[in-house]
Amino acid sequence: MSDTTLDTLWTPTTVGDIALPHRLAMAPMTRDRSTPEGVPTELNAEYYTQRASHALIITEGTQPSADGQGYLLTPGIHTEEQIAGWRKVTDSVHAAGGRIVIQLMHTGRIAHPENTPHGRQPVAPSAVRPEGVMFTFSGPQPMPEPRELTTAEVAATVQDFRQAARAAVDAGADGVEIHGANGYLVHQFLSSNANRRTDRYGSSVAGRIRFAVEVATAVADEIGADRTSIRISPANPFNDITEDDTQELYRALVRELAPLNLAYLHLVHIGDEELLDALRELWPTALVLNRAGADLADRVADIAGGRADVVTVGALALANPDLVERIRAGAPLNTPDPATFYGGDAAGYTDYPTLTS
Repeated sequence: MSDTTLDTLWTPTTVGDIALPHRLAMAPMTRDRSTPEGVPTELNAEYYTQRASHALIITEGTQPSADGQGYLLTPGIHTEEQIAGWRKVTDSVHAAGGRIVIQLMHTGRIAHPENTPHGRQPVAPSAVRPEGVMFTFSGPQPMPEPRELTTAEVAATVQDFRQAARAAVDAGADGVEIHGANGYLVHQFLSSNANRRTDRYGSSVAGRIRFAVEVATAVADEIGADRTSIRISPANPFNDITEDDTQELYRALVRELAPLNLAYLHLVHIGDEELLDALRELWPTALVLNRAGADLADRVADIAGGRADVVTVGALALANPDLVERIRAGAPLNTPDPATFYGGDAAGYTDYPTLTS
């Protein structure tokens, strides 16, 4: 990769009203290190602050309600204690010169009652049990059949996202990212196997995209479109998701979202270049691209070629707090340790070495 091509990565840009010093951002990654009550800790603040030189930090998925929790030790943003915990994180990141948005993630049917504060059955677009197991304090267990949300409850869940977005901004976040990818609730509504509804939130492409559009509209109305973004992952089968009509579905979704003029669209790309080009053409503001598994040269080429405005990296950011400085210096990178990805303490979380440590 030439120095000229790499220079593309270091040009400033904006996403909504957030000015970015360059174009290499940190992707959201579940780390399971909050308190059992979903409160971010000083350790979480240290982890994110270490990575403040990234153009933008997108936090781990954060539940907008008690029903939105699926995994152990994930943070929430719907209680006063959680808001106060996130304030410690955002204040610390900002003091280090960083920018941070909180990702709002309702897991829907990807959950188990043992992992929630209330022990209730998971909720979903339809009562369709996902394949797979969920890790709980008592060990891995099959995920149960979820309860189908009523039409009124779907509307109430939209308001949960609205209130969580307000709470995130109150906690000092620069904005929020709605998680509409990877098989969680918003994606479940989009899918053809998890969503078997016959009301206005199902049956057709127009019905299946309605929840995502209503959530984005409500959040943008609450905190401003320039602080609102959404993540999607077309054709991603993760968490037992099937899409029978990916091409039509995502073109329709992006057409409906485009008039909102959100800060950015975060696209998890798994190989359909034609669809990537089509969505780029349809999207009016910044496109943030996560090309999973790609090397740095390919990611930079997406910026240089106009396919993306910003690129996100996951495991590289996890293992290299000073990734930006390492790339600029041409220094070797730390290798991620998968054994410490989920849960635990500082090991594999805040103890990766930097160039100066």
